[in-house]
Amino acid sequence: MVVMQHAAVLSFILATCWIGESKKRNVLLIIADDAGFETEVYNNSVVRTPHLRSLAQRSLVFNNAFTSVSSCSPSRSAILTGLPQHQNGMYGLHQGVHHFNSFDQVQSLPLLLSQANIHTGIIGKKHVGPGSVYPFDFAYTEENNSVLQVGRNITRIKLLVRKFFRTHKEEAVKRRKKEKQGDNRIRDDGEEEERPFFLYVAFHDTHRCGHSQPQYGAFCEKFGNGEKGMGRIPDWTPEYYTPEQVKVPPFVPDTPAARADLASQYTTVSRLDQGIGLVLRELREAGYENDTLVVYSSDNGIPFPNGRTNLYRSGTAEPMLVSSPEHRERWGDTSQAYVSLLDITPTILDWFSVPYGSYRLPSSPTAPVRLTGRSLLPALVAEPGGWHTVYASQSLHEVTMYYPIRSVHQGAYHLLHNLHYRMPFPIDQDLYVSPTFQDLLNRTHTGQPTHWFKSLERYYNRDRWELYDTRADPEETRNLASDSAYSAVLESLRQGLQKWQWETGDPWVCGPDYVLEDKLEPRCRPLYNGV
Repeated sequence: MVVMQHAAVLSFILATCWIGESKKRNVLLIIADDAGFETEVYNNSVVRTPHLRSLAQRSLVFNNAFTSVSSCSPSRSAILTGLPQHQNGMYGLHQGVHHFNSFDQVQSLPLLLSQANIHTGIIGKKHVGPGSVYPFDFAYTEENNSVLQVGRNITRIKLLVRKFFRTHKEEAVKRRKKEKQGDNRIRDDGEEEERPFFLYVAFHDTHRCGHSQPQYGAFCEKFGNGEKGMGRIPDWTPEYYTPEQVKVPPFVPDTPAARADLASQYTTVSRLDQGIGLVLRELREAGYENDTLVVYSSDNGIPFPNGRTNLYRSGTAEPMLVSSPEHRERWGDTSQAYVSLLDITPTILDWFSVPYGSYRLPSSPTAPVRLTGRSLLPALVAEPGGWHTVYASQSLHEVTMYYPIRSVHQGAYHLLHNLHYRMPFPIDQDLYVSPTFQDLLNRTHTGQPTHWFKSLERYYNRDRWELYDTRADPEETRNLASDSAYSAVLESLRQGLQKWQWETGDPWVCGPDYVLEDKLEPRCRPLYNGV
């Protein structure tokens, strides 16, 4: 009995020490824009990315990470809420004429962290709203600055990160002084206890800019390079690549135009990498490296045909590095677990030990909102078993691009449901004006070889159900949905996908051949519309 009491006391002391240590926890979330696997981390030996390579050595690298939606604002809303776009309400782009917003009732990550007395900051591309749902204590974004300056000017980003850390420390000093004035019993040991912080650095590289700022090149690769009229980013040493050097992804046409496009993209990848290096150096010099969980990923696929706005693997597969100073067991290791950007919010809440509250949304007023993602922290200790399923949901990109798709990746198989399959797949303005797509369009129109793995006609016109064995067919070219040999696989995946849609309050759960009736009890009513 005495032994058990001593063990209990020791256990309590250890737990107390752990809780004390956990107070010195922070998070740095780095999200790139339209970035893919064009880095040394993912075996691209052409692009020079020494800072990401260095971060990978301190991280667990995920080889099967996916976005839940292949569109900028919807993806960023999913990252910051843990809810798919159809559940949080950000169905399409936030800015300008598109004007999509998350529901007012959504409990976002920055909101929950702020309520838990965690200092929140954002630098770079925000691209979500409304502000009441996504509040940050410290904010330098396109809402109050040029997105080129806060998203691509890596010197400016460096200085803003430094400013955030400085204000964070100053806040602790001010609070300490205020507490001392109110209570003389507080000991004066020169140490100011800082509250935890969550800093979100959202780079605008490697997004295209041919549609918005064509003077800077297809990817803004000339912005700040020191040439006449381009300005100069002091901390950037531009890296240039030739079209002959690039590694063309299997889903991109292998043409001179596409190769030149990729070479421009590579230059912005190098700028992104140098920017990440600057951010991590500021973290280290501020003394937070050993207290901070660092997560790196991107919002959606690269802006090439079959990439962004598609739920094919080429449009949803993402880089993901998670570096924890408390979990060094798997530093430099890789994980084959299937993980989602929907897991970022649960992971950060878990890191801070912040609970997810109970509330309801218009999409499912009778049931409390539940996060369907999971914390990634267990994977930092040991390779998890059974993590083999991720879901995705796309409704729009630009306001005119209505093409709802739902999908599930489960092990080798990938199922896509194209709800409006009788419509041609839409093309966004940004991609349309790109050299790669214009070349593909012109080659198709004039009957020249496209050097692409599919035709534009097939790209535009899709089957309602698409089923792929991604291990045997990684480019997803052979649709198995109509093959009777895979009928059991198809049905199992369909049921799993629909179950997830019901769980997340998907308004599209009954489409396109049924209508959702949820006034009395949610159910699908037949339309007899022949689809």
